Amino acid sequence: MHIPDGFLSLPVALALWVVSIGLIGIAIRRLEHTLSEREIPLMGILAAAIFAGQMLNFSVTGGTSGHLLGAALATILLGPYPAMLVMTAVVSVQALLFQDGGLVVMGANLFNMAIVGVWVAYAVFSLIRRLTGETRAGLLAGGFAAAWSSIFVAALACALELALSGTSPANLAVPAMGGIHALIGIGEGLITVGALAFIYAARRDLLTPAGRSQAVNRPVWLGGGLIALVLVVFSPLASSHPDGLEWVAEQLQFIETARPPAFEIIPDYLVPGISNEALATILAGVIGLVVVSLAAMSAGLARRRTRPQG
Repeated sequence: MHIPDGFLSLPVALALWVVSIGLIGIAIRRLEHTLSEREIPLMGILAAAIFAGQMLNFSVTGGTSGHLLGAALATILLGPYPAMLVMTAVVSVQALLFQDGGLVVMGANLFNMAIVGVWVAYAVFSLIRRLTGETRAGLLAGGFAAAWSSIFVAALACALELALSGTSPANLAVPAMGGIHALIGIGEGLITVGALAFIYAARRDLLTPAGRSQAVNRPVWLGGGLIALVLVVFSPLASSHPDGLEWVAEQLQFIETARPPAFEIIPDYLVPGISNEALATILAGVIGLVVVSLAAMSAGLARRRTRPQG
């Protein structure tokens, strides 16, 4: 769902930059009241795991593919404001370091994935937990519904942005994006349920604010880092089919409007100068893990800077 430059008009892209910057600024200010300082490392762990998970595209019917968004998982584990900053770190590093998503339209990608995805997941998960109570079944059902909804609604937001830009009419873009991402959302839901079931069995304390503030220690760091590293090692096995947005762009014949990136650092998640493609992908992933983890944890510095003095 990473929109490349050229898909959106400049007015739409600029408007979404303004909205995204404003809402992310609010998230930074609210971090002081929603996350303890001991939980800041968990933002880095989650950002690394989500980044690694997004490198593993899975095949979807019709010759397309999807990948983990991770907004629901981050929201369930951290709450909406920290999750916004985790997703902001992931999306920003993907665009700036790996040229995955355009720079002009990065405000739109942040809006769709770090804002819409997070708050839809939060609303759906909160509703289901109120209905089911603090049960394991409620956690897993809420996690699946939140994950599916985050993908589906973010895809609809993207479709409306395409329509407002004149790239593709709404009567074509909305059903096409909604249809394929309804299927991708099933994969997102299953991955999220699997992650939550593992956490529930291994470290249930991480699912509560009180538990997280006491439980983010060396075993959590090592375990989370190892999981992210394993995902990166398997990333060369990812599906080569186009993702949902690219597939829709091909079907609706606006793929040619995409513009190449203004610069290249590690394009297509391949470290330049390494002939072995699998090794180049794994090394790119390892670099990404380190950078995105540090980017997410830098929110802790912003948190301290915005702390009231007195």
